[in-house]
Amino acid sequence: MSSSTPSPIPASDAPTLTGPRLRAVLDDIPTYRPGRSAGPGTDGGPAPYKLSSNENPYPPLPGVLEAATGAAGAFNRYPDMFCGALTSELAERFTVPVEHLATGTGSVGVAQQLLQATAGPGDEVIYAWRSFEAYPIITRISGATSVQVPLTAGEEHDLDAMAAAITDRTRLIFVCNPNNPTGTAIRRAELESFLDRVPGDVLVVLDEAYREFVDDPLIPDGLDLYRERPNVCVLRTFSKAYGLAGLRVGFAVAHAPVAEALRKTAVPFGVSGVAQEAAIASLRAEPALRERVTSLVAERERVSAELAGQGWTVPETRANFVWLRLGAETTEFAAVCEAAGVLVRPFPGEGVRVTIGETEANDLFLRAAAEFRKGR
Repeated sequence: MSSSTPSPIPASDAPTLTGPRLRAVLDDIPTYRPGRSAGPGTDGGPAPYKLSSNENPYPPLPGVLEAATGAAGAFNRYPDMFCGALTSELAERFTVPVEHLATGTGSVGVAQQLLQATAGPGDEVIYAWRSFEAYPIITRISGATSVQVPLTAGEEHDLDAMAAAITDRTRLIFVCNPNNPTGTAIRRAELESFLDRVPGDVLVVLDEAYREFVDDPLIPDGLDLYRERPNVCVLRTFSKAYGLAGLRVGFAVAHAPVAEALRKTAVPFGVSGVAQEAAIASLRAEPALRERVTSLVAERERVSAELAGQGWTVPETRANFVWLRLGAETTEFAAVCEAAGVLVRPFPGEGVRVTIGETEANDLFLRAAAEFRKGR
């Protein structure tokens, strides 16, 4: 039996090389924009401080660097995929069952897992706007439709309007408390009233990335609400108060079916062994954490008061940042701050979010804000 060599395809019949077919939904999805990193200043000016990302300006908590360094010696091995030691530590710290915990690559990673577990084409996801920049991105990636409910004039969640937006297509509702980027927070009575109006088969995600900075007893701890409500899930992160932004560790507390779904949708081995050990050590450094949070909150209050004294309208913030609504002047204000040596986070046409950083950085920002104000 003889074999023959296939004849080459005539050039006129060859397929056009256009590249692989990608999902059309990606065409309209914006790329997540992180805060700019600090570097040399413009025109040879001062190297700017970075107040454009909600990072902790302090170094790792006592014992954390040592724990991470020790774990680094084993990174030729896969980490514990289910973060067993970390979830045990979290279960004890927050008095929740281990089976109610799930981890991921930062709280935003866990949020994306929640969408994979609950929403797809034809479904709707409700959240306030403006709120966390990732919500519309991860919603579109899941194939679901965003239902954005405008904030009130006071930069707060409009919970009545959010409740009215619920339909039989609603699968998930994000409630960012305190809200990023405005810093405003929802009090217990309002939040409980809202939760009472949400159907039991709709998952409500209380995104509490900034919970550690809340100093108002009227603002509820989401964990208290989740315990009696099977459709409530609480997101937390080690990126903010704990200062592990570069290691990407977040977690959710939810009732067993939701937590199990999160474990199914997690990227295998997504949380590194180094990150797991650093998170455990951070939880064990609670007294030092409290001291740092107290210091940052005091700076937050100082910055807010001085801005108000300059004539700015500053929403009451319970996070580690302040928000200034500048509208059309947003980009100009950000440029003035950069020239003064501080990078802030502009949302063009809306406003700027400014993280509370080192005292020196905060002072530079306040001077820039005062100069900008004088020119108006």
